[in-house]
Amino acid sequence: MARTATVTRNTRETQITLTIDLDGTGKADLHTGIGFFDHMLTAFAFYGGLGLKIEAEGDLEVDGHHTVEDVGICLGLALKEALG
Repeated sequence: MARTATVTRNTRETQITLTIDLDGTGKADLHTGIGFFDHMLTAFAFYGGLGLKIEAEGDLEVDGHHTVEDVGICLGLALKEALG
């Protein structure tokens, strides 16, 4: 049984698609527009042995908090779904 999930979230501030594979290889393909956030998510995937793909667009001209917040929501929902 594949322990994977894909979650999409579209709000006024962000458009996010996140895919997680709990039995991945630690490889991450991340595009949030926030360099440090991508770095931390890459470490999360690598050390957790996860497959993680994120495509995110947000209102970064305001700041990054909506993007970070909504990616966190998507990550939680995807983990819950992948775990069953």
